[in-house]
Amino acid sequence: MELIRTIRLKLLVSPEQASELNASLKANRDALNFASQVAFDHGGISAYKRLQPLTYHRLREKFGLKSQMACNVCSTVAGTYASAKSNGRLLLANFTHSKLVYSYNRDYTIQPASQTLSLGTLSKRIKVPYLVGEYYQPYLHHEMWTFGSAELVPTRKGFSLHVTVKREIAEPLSRDCDAMIGVDRGMNFLAVATNQMDEVMFFKGRSIKDKKATFVRQRKELQRKGTRSAKRKLKQVAGRENRFMTDVNHQVANEIITFAKCSGSHPCIVLEDLTNINLNTVVRLNDRYWRFSWAFAQLETFIRYKAFAEGIPVLSVSAKYSSQRCPKCGHTAKANRDKKRHRFECKKCHYQLNDDLIGARNIRERGVEKRHQNEVAGA
Repeated sequence: MELIRTIRLKLLVSPEQASELNASLKANRDALNFASQVAFDHGGISAYKRLQPLTYHRLREKFGLKSQMACNVCSTVAGTYASAKSNGRLLLANFTHSKLVYSYNRDYTIQPASQTLSLGTLSKRIKVPYLVGEYYQPYLHHEMWTFGSAELVPTRKGFSLHVTVKREIAEPLSRDCDAMIGVDRGMNFLAVATNQMDEVMFFKGRSIKDKKATFVRQRKELQRKGTRSAKRKLKQVAGRENRFMTDVNHQVANEIITFAKCSGSHPCIVLEDLTNINLNTVVRLNDRYWRFSWAFAQLETFIRYKAFAEGIPVLSVSAKYSSQRCPKCGHTAKANRDKKRHRFECKKCHYQLNDDLIGARNIRERGVEKRHQNEVAGA
């Protein structure tokens, strides 16, 4: 399987280079909207090979794009409509922000030794020094990682280049596991993890809810004002909240990976499948913001890609009744769980435990069953 990472390079551009990059971004944005209109007029073209013959020459003549830039515009627009069709929402795609994509060795190259890169613009290629965080250095210098596409992103203080790097790794297999780690995700506890020895790791979410409540109060106050400065501040608040939750989910995912590696030499992580959970659950009006804004999917994405990088397989199992089923006797009933007190008590055998830990244990056992089913099917 292919492991992909994105590294951010801060570009140290001169005023002249900044002007050239801004001109390229504007032309590229206008070209994207032009190609989008053509694709939409032809029924929402989602195939690159169909869109390119219709737009390539006009993109070069009308907007002055270089050859590879025009090809990347066609690819970006076709991908956008392919995604819209898969979601069942075919509308005219309007690109309000520039999305200038570069292809490695065609319109950009990197020289890690000198920390410089070469970028294509409308007029010429420019050589730009860059800064990169220490965390990203191994991806640039290790020969196992190869460069992919890159995206030029304007920032408040200049420009950054988001570069994708990738390498091939062997896909981890669950049949080789000697430890199963069940992970239950929630809001009062961001995650509860337990292994085959019933060791437990809790990640409390109360402080996270309090922090998000602060953002909610700020948004309400700014929305009541409705001034231009208030609207600018709203965007900043939204950005801070997103960065805050992203950082929290990274920390939780890292701790889960560490817990899994301490549980066995070849661990396997088991997650509940939360696909369409918000569509199938009735949520009280006062709780809807917390439920629908909670980043369950992002946390799962982080756990998966970090696990694969460590050679740890991840299984998905059904989430149905995971916090209502007794792991001792198997009795399943809604009355077993007291959500307000976060307690589980089986009405049949009277086994008691934290309700989220019950969920994690049931998820772990379902992972064991699924691994066995996979082995039988493979045999």
